Amino acid sequence: MTGTCLAEVGHDVICVDIDERKVVRLKEGDIPIYEPGLSDLVHKNHAAGRLAFTTALHEAHAPEVIFFALPTPPRGDGEADLSFVLTASQQVAKVIRSYTVFVNKSTVPVGTAEKVRAELAKHTDVPFDVVSNPEFLREGLAVSDFMQPDRIVVGTSSDRARAVMQELYQPFTANDVPLLLMDEASAEMTKYAANSFLAMKISFMNEVANLCDIVGADVEKVSEGIGLDKRIGHHFLYAGIGYGGSCFPKDVMALQRVAAAHDYDFKLLTAVMDVNVRQKQVLVGKITAALGDDLSGVRVALWGLAFKADTDDIREAPSLEIIRELVGRGAQVCVYDPEAMGNARQVLGDTVQFAESTSAALQGADILVVVTEWKEFIAADLRELAKSLKRKLVFDGRNIFNPQDMEAAGLTYIGIGRGRRA
Repeated sequence: MTGTCLAEVGHDVICVDIDERKVVRLKEGDIPIYEPGLSDLVHKNHAAGRLAFTTALHEAHAPEVIFFALPTPPRGDGEADLSFVLTASQQVAKVIRSYTVFVNKSTVPVGTAEKVRAELAKHTDVPFDVVSNPEFLREGLAVSDFMQPDRIVVGTSSDRARAVMQELYQPFTANDVPLLLMDEASAEMTKYAANSFLAMKISFMNEVANLCDIVGADVEKVSEGIGLDKRIGHHFLYAGIGYGGSCFPKDVMALQRVAAAHDYDFKLLTAVMDVNVRQKQVLVGKITAALGDDLSGVRVALWGLAFKADTDDIREAPSLEIIRELVGRGAQVCVYDPEAMGNARQVLGDTVQFAESTSAALQGADILVVVTEWKEFIAADLRELAKSLKRKLVFDGRNIFNPQDMEAAGLTYIGIGRGRRA
């Protein structure tokens, strides 16, 4: 993503990866992830000669800037694993021949820039600087977020590196995008704080939704009512079945580990994570409240596998936990997702049936469970849906449907925080 978008504004970019199969696919124009708009940009810039792919570091001739865009998965205790970043530091240090700026795009704990700097210094005498430059991209909207960012955060204590980064991002800042210059530790903290705050908003609204179910209020109305307050805003105020993906779960956990390492009890982060774990069970609880704990003989059509729409990412997706619970209680589950089926097959195997469309998933189904907010689900023909479901029950984990429309179609509708309890 970073390389492609930088090439789009005119920079010459070489993307290096140790996965030879991935590199071959990219050279052939086969993008290994689903991200709207990315494929067209890769093809365009590769054809123009601004974007290349290789497994050989030495093919990156005298780079001025080297970006680390590496995984930092959580260890067993939740701490971010920096082994990929530090190993890459050792490798690239051996190939630079002149002053180079190393840029951390990976989400890393406070203090990582110093660790990378120390690792590089062990393996090269060539002058260099290390910069923290976190990304704030939303899956499904990553291209537009990169090309039209809210802000660009650059953490460095070096005037020379600062000048390089200002020149690199000049095509973006020319459009009045703020370039925020700060120290490395503050930049690293900014990324974790941003994702943790957004996760907190999600968990807060899920708690409000659960209370709405008890008292008979509608969380969608509540969300609208508080979101119009300019101090709050409407983003991330949508109740549902919890957050997932590659960022929020690990980043909240990692920030808590940073706090714990410094003997600080970050109670709010603990609550955010606890609420999210519990929220992934809420929809199953509504299903068993309506049908009983034993779901033997119940056929479930489940729409949505990706953790959110417009991505094929199923990492930490609520769908996986919901499916395991339903299957564990004896249900037969048939699933459909526009983009995430391939990834899901690798995880779920033959524990579920995979359908080729929404209508195919509904064949013989007793109930429908909606897990991801894909547009094609929102546009479903409700009267045809009512004809397909034997028990006329819809459990909406993303509140994509209007309860009145569902009831008018002859369906019993159960959402999250809609004041309609199973």
